[in-house]
Amino acid sequence: MTSRRTFVKKSSMAGLATVITPALIQSEPLAVKKIGMIGLDTSHSPAFTKLINSDQPAFKGYQVTHAYPQGSKKIESSYSRIPRYIEEVKGFGVEIVESIDDLLQKVDYVLLETNDGTIHLEQARPVLKAGKPVFIDKPVAAGFDDVVQIYQMAEDLKVPIFSSSSLRYMSSFDQLNEKVGKVVGCDAFSPASLQEDHTDLYWYGIHGVEILFTTMGKGCRKVSRTFTDDTDFVVGTWEDGRIGTFRGKRSGKHDYGGIAHGTEGTMNLGPYDGYGNLVEKIIKFFETGKPPVDPEETIEIYAFMSAADESKAKGGAEISLEPYLNKFQS
Repeated sequence: MTSRRTFVKKSSMAGLATVITPALIQSEPLAVKKIGMIGLDTSHSPAFTKLINSDQPAFKGYQVTHAYPQGSKKIESSYSRIPRYIEEVKGFGVEIVESIDDLLQKVDYVLLETNDGTIHLEQARPVLKAGKPVFIDKPVAAGFDDVVQIYQMAEDLKVPIFSSSSLRYMSSFDQLNEKVGKVVGCDAFSPASLQEDHTDLYWYGIHGVEILFTTMGKGCRKVSRTFTDDTDFVVGTWEDGRIGTFRGKRSGKHDYGGIAHGTEGTMNLGPYDGYGNLVEKIIKFFETGKPPVDPEETIEIYAFMSAADESKAKGGAEISLEPYLNKFQS
């Protein structure tokens, strides 16, 4: 016969188990959503890894777990950094793999960080075929046809894709409409160094062009460009008659920003405040599968820069974006 004391003890233990079990379940760590990185030849690679693998709430549940280090094989300023960046990301707990195929077997999402846009199509193709949502760092590719192929492939395979400069997410944009009302124009600027085999503004001017389009929105229809060794000046005309300009600088202070003009006033755009806001958008993109930038706007940004190259070749002639935009069938 069970004594009263034994019965009470067993009942208490059973009750204790009932109370503890839910708490234990709640304390179990969430499964990590694994991010793979392609290309350790840019400072973005260790910087993004440090942010994501931190304990910041915005990145909770996500971690860069694996990296394929090979990026550019021909841009010395890029490939020379790979050994150092390998060691940096390993310090954040990242495992180095031997191939993109190996990477894709181990991760859920991909950051394509390779600095050299000439190999982005080659590197993006297996990622898209594997169905992995991917953020492609600037530039999407080195030339417009490759940009279109990447986005068309993503659309055909129904794989989420996102690309953006971090300049799109400067904190000052949060106050844009409040301070200027309806935007009627913008004058944006950024450094615009050039790189062989890349459409001129793709390499670095993309930052200022992204500021321009973040302010103006899509709808640019024609472009003209003035070029000197030190400066680019590109004028875009939007379909509603608004004018937006981009000044690309290869001398003077290395800086980013612009002026937004609106129905209620003007506003300085900037200063640039780091990668954090962009990386938060990337994680939200992975979470939802919805890119925060309309793919058609991204295509138009690259059409703008390609038309600017054509204008340069034709002595500053005004060039329509329509032939470029018609290459992408959304």
